[in-house]
Amino acid sequence: MADTKREIERKYESGDNGLPDLTGVDAVADVLDQGLAELDATYYDTADERLAAGSLTLRRRTGGGDAGWHLKFPVAPGVRDEIRAPLSDTVPHEIAALVRSRVRDAELIPLVRLRSARDVRHLVDADGRLLAEASVDTVTAERLTGPGGTAQWTEIEIELADDGDPAFLDRVEERLRKAGVRPSSSPSKLARALEQTGGRRPARQPKPVTAGDHVLAYLRTQRDELVTLDPAVRRDLPDSVHRMRVATRRARSTLRTFRSVLDRTVTDPLATELKWLAGELGLDRDQEVLADRLSTALTALPPGLVTGPAAERLAAWSSARHDSAHAHLAAILDSHRYLTLLDTLDALLADPPLRKAAGRKPGKVLAKAVRKDVKRLTGLVEHALHLPPGEDRDHALHEARKKAKRTRYAAEAATPALGDPARALTKSMKSLTTLLGEHQDSVMARQTLRELAAVAHAAGESTFTYGVLYGREEQRASAAEAELKGRWERIGSEASLRA
Repeated sequence: MADTKREIERKYESGDNGLPDLTGVDAVADVLDQGLAELDATYYDTADERLAAGSLTLRRRTGGGDAGWHLKFPVAPGVRDEIRAPLSDTVPHEIAALVRSRVRDAELIPLVRLRSARDVRHLVDADGRLLAEASVDTVTAERLTGPGGTAQWTEIEIELADDGDPAFLDRVEERLRKAGVRPSSSPSKLARALEQTGGRRPARQPKPVTAGDHVLAYLRTQRDELVTLDPAVRRDLPDSVHRMRVATRRARSTLRTFRSVLDRTVTDPLATELKWLAGELGLDRDQEVLADRLSTALTALPPGLVTGPAAERLAAWSSARHDSAHAHLAAILDSHRYLTLLDTLDALLADPPLRKAAGRKPGKVLAKAVRKDVKRLTGLVEHALHLPPGEDRDHALHEARKKAKRTRYAAEAATPALGDPARALTKSMKSLTTLLGEHQDSVMARQTLRELAAVAHAAGESTFTYGVLYGREEQRASAAEAELKGRWERIGSEASLRA
């Protein structure tokens, strides 16, 4: 079974005198010698180094106190999440799943071998509590594929203790810099090994010039976001499903809005698959939003309005629905259909089906496409506002919300080319989708409350609390509709003028 550790560390070029004396830095009362550890790690990747391109490292290491498989994901500069699994001859299944969005059908092969002699010191406070581990690593790197090659270097590594204050590393760095020690130019040992033994360098995308360049740059960003968020969704990290769903919708909206740039006979089948994926992601995301909304509303009720086991029933419903949705989503991410979608998106970006307008200057081409979305949105909102309250209006407002999101994403894609006008439109559309989202969330909350009340009634429980919550949701929806009526004229005017 794999477990996770948040790793916060900094690497430095080893000075001529090795590790300076760190006693007296902040709370460091003593530096304890822990002896020398011999580490032997083999790093795995695809032949074209897909993991390295995403700053991921996968290794099988022996020696030291944490022998096994280690998969590291970048979180922030100097911060990584390390997924650990027991030592075995092959890549553990749970580790392989977390890199599947990058690896797909390619083979994971031994890429680099790193052997390190690690001189370890513990930085402790006056009570003997560990503050950080400092080590001087003498590293020998051997390239295992391609032309081969070796490299050697010595580096200093300072790793913060679990639950330590990252500011402590700043004060250690001050001492190191005063001693002439400088930060490493490489973010990891693997990155340095690849650089010094002939690793591939990722190609840099040129600055967008044409309309096609801008559309493809935005689409490429969404593809990268999908691939990056895949393991976060598998790990059930907060907000990961929402962000992956948004990236999926942005990609689909790009294909649909900029049909003058990309040939729809090629992109329409991919747009259909992106719609499918967004729907699958929505099962978990919608559940998450609803559970949070209803739990918050229930907690806010005065005690006298809470009757029966409403809180317990809501918690049980939320837990059961989330577990089921997440298991389903994990299966989706392992499916042939999903992996084919990623391959298709890669192929489109590698050989885009560009139309004549793609080669033109972006200003007119992108602005025209965005204006079309604004025009359609205007019709949907005005139609919804003329309908009487009820299911038809709820449905119409939901359709307007989806169109407002598409318009927002189109404006985002056009912002690098159009500047402030597109940026202002993006802001207006975000405000509108937030308001329409509040209305739609209320619609879904009321539907869920009816279902929960029916189950509670069948169990002989009081349904009074569900009725109170239902009434409050009706009020929230009515308030959103009233606010929309008051704001639409200004928002619509801004949109039509600034697109």
